Amino acid sequence: METKQQSTERIVRILSKDIEGAMTVYAGLATIKGISWNFSNAICHSLNIQRNKKIGELSESEIKKISEFAKKPQLPVYILNRRNDRETGENRHLTGTDLELAKEFDIKRLKQIKNYRGVRHALGLPLRGQRTKANFRRNRSRGVGIKKKGKK
Repeated sequence: METKQQSTERIVRILSKDIEGAMTVYAGLATIKGISWNFSNAICHSLNIQRNKKIGELSESEIKKISEFAKKPQLPVYILNRRNDRETGENRHLTGTDLELAKEFDIKRLKQIKNYRGVRHALGLPLRGQRTKANFRRNRSRGVGIKKKGKK
Protein backbone atom coordinates (compact mmCIF):
# COMPACT_ATOMS: atom_id res chain seq x y z
CA MET A 1 0.00 0.00 0.00
CA GLU A 2 1.41 3.36 -1.05
CA THR A 3 1.57 6.16 1.42
CA LYS A 4 0.10 9.56 0.62
CA GLN A 5 3.61 11.00 0.17
CA GLN A 6 4.56 8.40 -2.47
CA SER A 7 1.29 8.76 -4.38
CA THR A 8 1.66 12.52 -4.74
CA GLU A 9 5.27 12.21 -5.92
CA ARG A 10 4.42 10.01 -8.89
CA ILE A 11 3.91 11.38 -12.38
CA VAL A 12 0.57 10.63 -14.03
CA ARG A 13 0.19 10.41 -17.81
CA ILE A 14 -3.12 11.65 -19.18
CA LEU A 15 -3.68 12.16 -22.92
CA SER A 16 0.06 11.83 -23.67
CA LYS A 17 0.97 14.57 -21.15
CA ASP A 18 2.96 13.96 -17.98
CA ILE A 19 1.46 15.72 -14.98
CA GLU A 20 3.06 15.98 -11.54
CA GLY A 21 1.20 14.06 -8.86
CA ALA A 22 1.32 16.98 -6.42
CA MET A 23 -0.95 19.12 -8.62
CA THR A 24 -4.69 19.22 -8.06
CA VAL A 25 -6.93 17.55 -10.61
CA TYR A 26 -8.39 20.93 -11.63
CA ALA A 27 -4.99 22.55 -12.29
CA GLY A 28 -3.34 19.41 -13.67
CA LEU A 29 -5.95 18.86 -16.36
CA ALA A 30 -5.63 22.51 -17.43
CA THR A 31 -1.95 21.91 -18.29
CA ILE A 32 -3.00 19.60 -21.14
CA LYS A 33 -3.09 21.38 -24.49
CA GLY A 34 -6.71 21.83 -25.51
CA ILE A 35 -8.18 21.58 -22.00
CA SER A 36 -9.05 24.97 -20.56
CA TRP A 37 -9.89 25.78 -16.97
CA ASN A 38 -13.61 25.68 -17.83
CA PHE A 39 -13.26 22.30 -19.54
CA SER A 40 -11.23 20.98 -16.60
CA ASN A 41 -13.96 22.12 -14.21
CA ALA A 42 -16.61 20.47 -16.41
CA ILE A 43 -14.68 17.17 -16.39
CA CYS A 44 -14.43 17.20 -12.59
CA HIS A 45 -18.12 18.05 -12.23
CA SER A 46 -19.34 15.47 -14.77
CA LEU A 47 -17.23 12.60 -13.41
CA ASN A 48 -17.84 13.51 -9.73
CA ILE A 49 -14.13 13.94 -8.99
CA GLN A 50 -13.11 16.45 -6.34
CA ARG A 51 -11.30 19.41 -7.91
CA ASN A 52 -8.87 19.76 -5.00
CA LYS A 53 -7.84 16.10 -4.99
CA LYS A 54 -4.20 15.50 -5.95
CA ILE A 55 -3.62 13.85 -9.34
CA GLY A 56 -1.22 11.38 -7.75
CA GLU A 57 -4.08 10.06 -5.59
CA LEU A 58 -6.27 9.15 -8.59
CA SER A 59 -6.81 5.46 -9.29
CA GLU A 60 -6.11 3.91 -12.71
CA SER A 61 -9.85 3.63 -13.39
CA GLU A 62 -10.37 7.34 -12.68
CA ILE A 63 -7.48 8.27 -14.98
CA LYS A 64 -8.96 6.10 -17.72
CA LYS A 65 -12.40 7.69 -17.23
CA ILE A 66 -10.87 11.17 -17.52
CA SER A 67 -9.02 10.24 -20.74
CA GLU A 68 -12.11 8.73 -22.34
CA PHE A 69 -14.30 11.65 -21.30
CA ALA A 70 -11.83 14.21 -22.68
CA LYS A 71 -11.78 12.41 -26.05
CA LYS A 72 -15.58 12.23 -26.36
CA PRO A 73 -17.11 14.72 -23.91
CA GLN A 74 -20.83 14.77 -23.18
CA LEU A 75 -20.96 18.51 -22.52
CA PRO A 76 -22.81 21.53 -23.89
CA VAL A 77 -21.60 22.63 -27.32
CA TYR A 78 -20.31 26.02 -26.15
CA ILE A 79 -17.55 24.36 -24.08
CA LEU A 80 -16.11 22.41 -27.03
CA ASN A 81 -13.19 23.90 -28.99
CA ARG A 82 -14.09 22.64 -32.49
CA ARG A 83 -17.74 23.39 -33.22
CA ASN A 84 -19.12 22.66 -36.70
CA ASP A 85 -15.87 21.13 -37.93
CA ARG A 86 -15.12 22.07 -41.55
CA GLU A 87 -14.51 18.47 -42.74
CA THR A 88 -17.15 16.55 -40.79
CA GLY A 89 -19.60 19.25 -39.72
CA GLU A 90 -19.87 17.80 -36.22
CA ASN A 91 -19.02 19.28 -32.84
CA ARG A 92 -15.74 17.88 -31.50
CA HIS A 93 -13.17 18.63 -28.84
CA LEU A 94 -9.52 18.28 -29.82
CA THR A 95 -6.57 17.91 -27.47
CA GLY A 96 -2.81 17.60 -27.78
CA THR A 97 -1.31 16.94 -31.21
CA ASP A 98 -4.74 16.69 -32.84
CA LEU A 99 -5.40 20.30 -31.89
CA GLU A 100 -2.00 21.43 -33.17
CA LEU A 101 -2.51 19.66 -36.51
CA ALA A 102 -6.00 21.07 -36.97
CA LYS A 103 -4.75 24.59 -36.24
CA GLU A 104 -1.86 24.14 -38.67
CA PHE A 105 -4.19 22.91 -41.43
CA ASP A 106 -6.55 25.84 -40.81
CA ILE A 107 -3.70 28.31 -41.23
CA LYS A 108 -2.50 26.54 -44.40
CA ARG A 109 -6.04 26.71 -45.82
CA LEU A 110 -6.24 30.44 -45.07
CA LYS A 111 -2.91 31.00 -46.82
CA GLN A 112 -3.96 28.90 -49.81
CA ILE A 113 -7.20 30.81 -50.43
CA LYS A 114 -5.30 34.07 -49.86
CA ASN A 115 -7.64 35.19 -47.12
CA TYR A 116 -6.68 38.41 -45.28
CA ARG A 117 -5.73 36.42 -42.19
CA GLY A 118 -3.78 33.97 -44.34
CA VAL A 119 -1.79 36.77 -45.96
CA ARG A 120 -1.03 38.27 -42.54
CA HIS A 121 0.13 34.83 -41.32
CA ALA A 122 2.38 34.48 -44.36
CA LEU A 123 3.94 37.90 -43.78
CA GLY A 124 4.37 37.33 -40.05
CA LEU A 125 2.21 40.32 -39.16
CA PRO A 126 -0.53 40.62 -36.52
CA LEU A 127 -3.98 39.38 -37.53
CA ARG A 128 -6.37 41.12 -35.22
CA GLY A 129 -6.05 44.83 -35.88
CA GLN A 130 -3.10 45.74 -33.69
CA ARG A 131 -1.12 48.78 -34.73
CA THR A 132 2.20 48.05 -36.42
CA LYS A 133 4.01 51.38 -36.34
CA ALA A 134 5.84 50.74 -33.06
CA ASN A 135 5.34 47.02 -32.45
CA PHE A 136 6.01 43.97 -34.65
CA ARG A 137 9.14 45.60 -36.08
CA ARG A 138 11.92 43.46 -37.44
CA ASN A 139 15.69 43.65 -36.95
CA ARG A 140 15.48 45.58 -33.70
CA SER A 141 17.51 43.13 -31.65
CA ARG A 142 20.78 45.02 -31.98
CA GLY A 143 22.50 45.45 -28.65
CA VAL A 144 24.21 48.53 -27.27
CA GLY A 145 27.61 49.21 -28.81
CA ILE A 146 27.08 47.10 -31.95
CA LYS A 147 27.79 49.20 -35.01
CA LYS A 148 25.59 49.01 -38.07
CA LYS A 149 27.06 48.02 -41.42
CA GLY A 150 28.75 50.87 -43.25
CA LYS A 151 28.79 53.19 -40.22
CA LYS A 152 31.95 53.88 -38.25
